[in-house]
Amino acid sequence: MKRWLGKAETTLGNHSDRLNAINIFPVADGDTGTNLYLTVRAAAAAFASGSTVDEPANDVGAVLAAAGRAAMEQARGNSGTLFAVFLCALAEPLGGHTRLSAPLLAAALNRAQIRAWSALSEPVPGTMLSVLEAAARAAGECDTAHNGDDSNQALGLALDAAVNAALDAVVQTEDQLAPLHAAHVVDAGGVGMLLILDCLRSAVLGEELQDELLDGLHGYDLQDPHIHAGMPDDDGVEVMCTISLSPLAAATLRQRLDELGDSVIMSQVGSASHAGSPAGPDDAGYDDDDDEDAAEVSYRWRVHVHVPEAEPAVAVIRSLGDPTDISVSQLSMPRDPGLPAGQHGHEY
Repeated sequence: MKRWLGKAETTLGNHSDRLNAINIFPVADGDTGTNLYLTVRAAAAAFASGSTVDEPANDVGAVLAAAGRAAMEQARGNSGTLFAVFLCALAEPLGGHTRLSAPLLAAALNRAQIRAWSALSEPVPGTMLSVLEAAARAAGECDTAHNGDDSNQALGLALDAAVNAALDAVVQTEDQLAPLHAAHVVDAGGVGMLLILDCLRSAVLGEELQDELLDGLHGYDLQDPHIHAGMPDDDGVEVMCTISLSPLAAATLRQRLDELGDSVIMSQVGSASHAGSPAGPDDAGYDDDDDEDAAEVSYRWRVHVHVPEAEPAVAVIRSLGDPTDISVSQLSMPRDPGLPAGQHGHEY
């Protein structure tokens, strides 16, 4: 698993420019490759920093969960946030297991695709969600066909099936979304997920990456221009933060952000905390002196939204809890990957 994330970091670093070039959905801001790379880098760095030292070294789920938490804390943009959701969910069925198998892969990919679709307020086919769903379905069908065989050979077949299905889904994205069809390109986030899945296959099977997967993907040739560069700038900003909320307050926040903007993504980070326990300021839950029971259990959430102006969204977020790591980035301005997280635009 560590080899997978390290390989994914390198691969996305190599491909970030071409992913940026075809990034026009949901906004043509040309940063999907950068966002995915920086988020995967944060996941891979969790191992290098020693933050996983307390995790069971032979527990696949525990290792991925630690990486997923690191990714979620530093997730960037739609694509990075969805990758972090994917990684955290992928870890859950793998907890307590010392090796990956075809049945576990199928269960993990299915959990991840369900969690990714549910994280978005308005999930859209023709994106990395469709690619992940296709991969999960193929892995599940392969596992069923082999009657739950947990051999390494069956795992290889399931990984092959997942990657091939992901490729087919990437090709289909061009005709699933009108902006992609008009620009004659495939979805950037979908290609990024394809690369990540092929890195998993490569790391587990000890084989080379399948560079030919990208042959013929519309818009992905090196000589193709940056598609987004000729499109009008998108107005508005991207707001992201981490906040502790009860389930009720989280539902309220999602509803209010849906009213203010779009591309709303909310996903839990870690496990629940209880009011009154020795937790830090991030675990305060939401304020409601008249209903202590409602605030008894809270969860940390990673929040992402595109809005015309930052102030109303930040005000809504602050009215429900005490957010940390609030960052605001102009959608029309490409992010500088050299800046640390939280320094792209204004910081609250």
